[in-house]
Amino acid sequence: MGTVSELCASSFQAFLCPTVHITPPVPDDLTPEERQELENIRRRKQELLEDIQRLKDEIAEVTSEIENLGSTEERKSMQRNKQVAVGRKKFNMDPKKGIQFLMENDLLKNTCEDIAQFLYKGEGLNKTAIGDYLGERDEFNIQVLHAFVELHEFTDLNLVQALRQFLWSFRLPGEAQKIDRMMEAFAQRYCQCNPGVFQSTDTCYVLSFAIIMLNTSLHNPNVKDKPSVERFVAMNRGINAGGDLPEDLLRNLYDSIRNEPFKIPEDDGNDLTHTFFNPDREGWLLKLAGGRVKTWKRRWFILTDNCLYYFEYTTDKEPRGIIPLENLSIREVEDSKKPNCFELFIPDNKDQVIKACKTEADGRVVEGNHTFYRISAPTAEEKDEWINSIKAAISRDPFYEMLATRKKKVSSVKRH
Repeated sequence: MGTVSELCASSFQAFLCPTVHITPPVPDDLTPEERQELENIRRRKQELLEDIQRLKDEIAEVTSEIENLGSTEERKSMQRNKQVAVGRKKFNMDPKKGIQFLMENDLLKNTCEDIAQFLYKGEGLNKTAIGDYLGERDEFNIQVLHAFVELHEFTDLNLVQALRQFLWSFRLPGEAQKIDRMMEAFAQRYCQCNPGVFQSTDTCYVLSFAIIMLNTSLHNPNVKDKPSVERFVAMNRGINAGGDLPEDLLRNLYDSIRNEPFKIPEDDGNDLTHTFFNPDREGWLLKLAGGRVKTWKRRWFILTDNCLYYFEYTTDKEPRGIIPLENLSIREVEDSKKPNCFELFIPDNKDQVIKACKTEADGRVVEGNHTFYRISAPTAEEKDEWINSIKAAISRDPFYEMLATRKKKVSSVKRH
């Protein structure tokens, strides 16, 4: 029937030619030790064949994914992105024609809410053009203006903080009537978000203009007579429905402007929109902060170049944190404290720290220590949009997961 050596050779030949499935019978004259050795050889051969088949399947799957990158859906998406880019350029040259182009190509709905969202995101848009469009006196443009202002969240912000955010989202036009309409809409929204701070929207409107004038007086080098805090307080007496505003409030507003002037977007490439030109997505989200006490922090997120950046304010020049998305995964999660949550994490390695960095309060840039990032979106729809955008932006070496699986298996074999 053959020796053990001959049977081993036969088994090895079968391994090299796995299409031949003839297993030689076990000779009757083998000792128990030889039978066990033969059984071990056959088992190892079967394991090797299964490993080879798994590798073939994994390679075929990766190859299929690579081939599908040029699928019809992706070509459609690329064509759509090109049309959006054309629409943005048209908007920057002529806002009304740009909006019309985007609507004609089904890239924008003909609703004031959809157009307001487009302007609020401001991706690749000239902020002077945004201001010109919002300032038009056509009834539809005025509706867009109010929808645009509604997208701003001013709750618990003092008036200077709210003005900084509002005046950064576009550039104020030069015409007095346009400015009047825009500041009236701002005052209404601020009072809606912060009821009880002022007696009326007129008070908020007048004080907002006083703050803008103060900013010019304090920081324009051509103005020689700089107003004192006492003069600023005196100028604003009686504006609160005939009464005076708290002096501490006015002094705090004065100090805020004196210490940091308004940053007016110049469309010269230095503002946030151009620093992160044409991002995949941007908007306000809540991020669960680390440390002993877990707290939710409102941050402005920008998704671009396969990274997720977050800022404390939209006017910040530098991000508070950067999360490279390479080889991360994303999933929806339930959280008892916040709705519409999702997480970024490292698949199959829950204890590994994600490679990221953040800026400390003292300005130091340090490595992050998160094993996951939990984020809450304002609505379920925005949660789904963020998840889809991040999934599309996650970069992954096609063979990374396969290699990680193999390494994990090798280390497991070594331990045993």
